[in-house]
Amino acid sequence: MKEVIEQIELIEQEVIELRREFHQYPELGFEEERTSQRISAYLSDLNLEIERIGKTGVVGLLDCGPGPTIALRADMDALPITEQTEVSYSSKFDGVMHACGHDGHTAILLGVAKVLTKIQDKIKGKIKFIFQPAEEGPGGALPLIKAGVLDKPEVDNIFGLHITNRLPTGVVGLQKEVVSAAADEIDLIIKGKSGHASNPQDGIDAIVTASQVITALQTINSRKVGPHQKVVINLGTIKGGYRRNVIADEVKVTGTVRTTDPDLRKSLPTMIEQIVSGVAASQGGDYQLDYRKGYPVLINSTELVESLEHTINQIPYLKEVEFLKLPSMGAEDFAYYLQHVPGIFFRLGAADANANYYPAHHPKFNFDEGALEIGIALFIYITLQRIKDNLTAL
Repeated sequence: MKEVIEQIELIEQEVIELRREFHQYPELGFEEERTSQRISAYLSDLNLEIERIGKTGVVGLLDCGPGPTIALRADMDALPITEQTEVSYSSKFDGVMHACGHDGHTAILLGVAKVLTKIQDKIKGKIKFIFQPAEEGPGGALPLIKAGVLDKPEVDNIFGLHITNRLPTGVVGLQKEVVSAAADEIDLIIKGKSGHASNPQDGIDAIVTASQVITALQTINSRKVGPHQKVVINLGTIKGGYRRNVIADEVKVTGTVRTTDPDLRKSLPTMIEQIVSGVAASQGGDYQLDYRKGYPVLINSTELVESLEHTINQIPYLKEVEFLKLPSMGAEDFAYYLQHVPGIFFRLGAADANANYYPAHHPKFNFDEGALEIGIALFIYITLQRIKDNLTAL
């Protein structure tokens, strides 16, 4: 793999500059027109087959003849956050910034594409470079899958990664099964009957009913599911009432439901509705519940993790592969790909031990750019290992 490492080091500064360029010009989900054009032009210069897919998505194909097809995915959208860093390459767009590292993911995958095209004469198989829009919402993976991103040629394995400041640079986080939680949404309306506060017996107080519903829903976690199962029911907004001396006839509540257990996820809508309907009926009120399923549970292929662990440990830049004990309760739409194709989602450590970093989605978020070459090497090593015997050829 000496040739691979030499090629990575040759493009290290170029990849950093690409990351900073994307950082300066962030775009929200399905609005990544400039980003897509830049990616398409870069892949075109590498003489790859290019397809625009899913509004702003881009797929590049490196066809090295018969063999397995490996897909590598990078999300490329930003967040509606006003940047508060003081870096020279900060966002040029008010209210939009790369606060989650997707600029780094995009730069990494472009670097991977460049290195692999340099050694394509030694590769057997096909590699798809998937640049996906809208991971932060409303979700770009599912539209790309429906548009055929995993077909023609049919993908055998898919890999993705996410930069994180929760791990130091040089560490790759790995899990054999569940990586991230499913994230669903609740929109709830509690309906009562308005009246004057001086005659409460004539009304049905939607605020009182809603408060009882909110409290009762938290018993799901403590009394309705096993102590080793994970579920979060967070009710983030509550709106209702008109003035201090009027009984409210309607309260609107919104929230999120997260779990790492696919079977538990199936039962949660029924559990929630049973509680809501029971409490509302006990107060003489009514309700309207809209439960919407979002990103599913992200589950890595245990077989792939075990088969690739040795290969990952061969990466020269890597200090450690850390098997993470707990899944994230955050959601990630890479989960949709893994419902169709065996694959792995990695956590790429990007925190310099000598610097203080803010967490993802913070207006001061940034990361150690030394992690970029590690991400490139990670993708290349696992890709070549999966396309049979290519590691030994290099």
